[in-house]
Amino acid sequence: MVSGTARVTRGQDSFLVSENQSTYIPLGVTHRLENPGVIPLEMIEVQSGSYLGEDDIVRFEDSYGRA
Repeated sequence: MVSGTARVTRGQDSFLVSENQSTYIPLGVTHRLENPGVIPLEMIEVQSGSYLGEDDIVRFEDSYGRA
């Protein structure tokens, strides 16, 4: 996290990630990121592996209408 604080839901766990902290989302684990505060979130997402496309994303719930 570059700035702000994010609430991360990873599987059944929910926790906060603040500036200069990070977390790991294992392959296939349902996850969600939200901003519980008023400071805009700035984050760096790093993907690893042989395929880095985004066409394999499955949205289980989308509060923002992104289909």
